[in-house]
Amino acid sequence: MTAGESSGSVVRRILLGSQLRRLREARGITREAAGYSIRASESKISRMELGRVSFKSRDVEDLLTLYGVTDEAERAALLSLAKEANLTGWWHSYSDVLPGWFQTYIGLEGAASLIRVYEVQFINGLLQTEAYAHAVVERGLKAAAGRGAGGKVSQADIDRRVALRLERQKLLVSERAPQFRCVLDEAALRRPYGDREVMRGQIQHLIEISERPNVTLQVMPFTFGGHAGESGAFTMLSFPESDLSDVVYLEQLTGALYLDKREEVAQYERAMAELQEDCPDPADSRDLLRGLLQLT
Repeated sequence: MTAGESSGSVVRRILLGSQLRRLREARGITREAAGYSIRASESKISRMELGRVSFKSRDVEDLLTLYGVTDEAERAALLSLAKEANLTGWWHSYSDVLPGWFQTYIGLEGAASLIRVYEVQFINGLLQTEAYAHAVVERGLKAAAGRGAGGKVSQADIDRRVALRLERQKLLVSERAPQFRCVLDEAALRRPYGDREVMRGQIQHLIEISERPNVTLQVMPFTFGGHAGESGAFTMLSFPESDLSDVVYLEQLTGALYLDKREEVAQYERAMAELQEDCPDPADSRDLLRGLLQLT
């Protein structure tokens, strides 16, 4: 299975969930009643409609009957979508080190046609060198382990997480690579992860990858002062499917938020547009990176 096929399964799950929700609402059926019809809870129906869980063909058949969908062609199409939505993604082989809340993100990331990000703490994962990623992952795991455990972490754990990150990065150089637009706060470039050589290698990599036709990289310099990214890092994902709305991804310490309400997405859309407008353009941002390289 290719990365595109496995990532597409996440999108299909969300699309199927959305269609089931519309069918249910059109018939005026509550989630509680829908759940009862398939021997499940109201929360299970909610998770299905949000595309957060896999689908059993029997459950989909029963729901379609409840919602009055009798046309065989329509039923067959939706059942086929359910089958495709249950394909296992490539990232499931990393489930031993991959939080459940991040699996959905990887699937969406792989299916997106446009990825827009703002980062302030460190370099975005899709742009990290292996050495820099190693330093970031090690620091994060030690922080999670806490002082009580002496900050000790498994080297195998670190290597697995870094391998996962490097696998994700193949997306940017694949045949179906998305457009990737990234704004890096200067703080992310000046905060050291690893030693001097690691940072020099990371900055040089940013200069090189920013030359790719599908990558737009801008740096928000300290000299600009306050800006539209005051609420912190965020990622926006857009998809080629017209039925799938944009998603804003906000990562937290122990989980993540996925926002898709139009008014919420619109606010992040405006913030991203302002950030891109206020930053030096990509060519000037590369000059800024070259200047930092000389100082590192």
